[in-house]
Amino acid sequence: MPVSIIILFVVMAVCFIIRMPVSFSMLAASIIYFIVSGNDMGQVFTVISGNMFSNYIMLAAPLFIFTANVMNQGLVTEKIFQFCNGLLGKFKGGTAQVNVLASLIFSGMTGSAIADASGLGLMEIDQMKKEGYDDGFSCAITAASATVGPIFPPSIPMIVYAMLSGASIGNLFMGGMVPGVLLAAMLMVYVAIVSHKRNYPRGEKYTRREFLRYTIQAIPALLTPIILLGGIYGGAVTPTEAGAVAALYAIIVSVLVYKNMGAKDLWKILRESARMTATLGLLVGTSMLFSYIIALEQVPNVITGLVMGITDNPYIFLLVVNIVFLLLGTIMDVSTIQLVFVPMIIPLVKAFGIDLVHFGVVICLNMMIGLSTPPFGMLLFIVSGMSKTPIKKVIKEILPMVTIMIILLFVVTYVPDIILWIPNHFGAK
Repeated sequence: MPVSIIILFVVMAVCFIIRMPVSFSMLAASIIYFIVSGNDMGQVFTVISGNMFSNYIMLAAPLFIFTANVMNQGLVTEKIFQFCNGLLGKFKGGTAQVNVLASLIFSGMTGSAIADASGLGLMEIDQMKKEGYDDGFSCAITAASATVGPIFPPSIPMIVYAMLSGASIGNLFMGGMVPGVLLAAMLMVYVAIVSHKRNYPRGEKYTRREFLRYTIQAIPALLTPIILLGGIYGGAVTPTEAGAVAALYAIIVSVLVYKNMGAKDLWKILRESARMTATLGLLVGTSMLFSYIIALEQVPNVITGLVMGITDNPYIFLLVVNIVFLLLGTIMDVSTIQLVFVPMIIPLVKAFGIDLVHFGVVICLNMMIGLSTPPFGMLLFIVSGMSKTPIKKVIKEILPMVTIMIILLFVVTYVPDIILWIPNHFGAK
């Protein structure tokens, strides 16, 4: 490899070590590359602005971020929790089961694990603690269930992956449906086993009249994923347009139906959404510049040649990728893994003849496992900080759940029809 590329990776590694933000790390490394290589620095602006302004898919991300913030501020999460509690609260360990089911429903609205853990999370953890659940377990199941968010559609990480790979965003959303439901089901089975073993209590039992009242109250919120996904798969809207529809519907529900959001709240949400979008935009823009340099220096071709020289078996390749990404997830942020490493292996995925939709869902699940994996899983710190529970207690309880997620990861990796059946029958050709 040219010296300039070696310097690019060395500078970025140093930036990561000194804890510089990912976007600034990629930008600094890229600028130094242009200086060392003698290439035109004007390419920095051309690549970032050209790709960002022409990328229609990426418009969906800020719209779903805004939707998630409206849902949390408008107390829509509370209505979902009450409805799920009416369904499952009467069972042993019912509130923990509600935790998982509510995350699955909420994931059909926001596509963000962070939004799930931050919105529903505190309410769920507080309720479980009141009922006598162990602090560590309450936090762990909240973090683990939040990983369903970006797997079941819509999904912000899948939107970014579609931008990086060129895969159909609609097919990616469809591909995440079955794995998302399977993950929720497996976590609920685990909760049932632990609840009986530890004699966790049954949740609050509602009368028929109370359950009917909570169901009616929750209907506007429950219609969100139906409108969202129905519009996409019915061909009425694109995923990007669906984000706009979801945002508008969330405002209508929060302001006119539940009446829990005013003008000041909306302004606060707009500011927070703008801040989060700016962070994401900077990440995506710098990753585009980094990917441009990688492509310019033909690094993927070098990597492809090396890997194909070692093995031409796609199953071994997928095994290695999963192990490497799982290890990266224990020490690195999801955005770093997705924006730095995924572009480098997409050519390999194509060379091995692996379906881009299949690989996209697999890699998304892999990265979500990283959010709950010690030592640096972001969800661990979120639930620990919100509940003031020592993180070592959360880690102890979440390890079996991470094992369950890893089992599902390898099942969907080697049985691609689990992911591809719905896209192949109902998706875009």
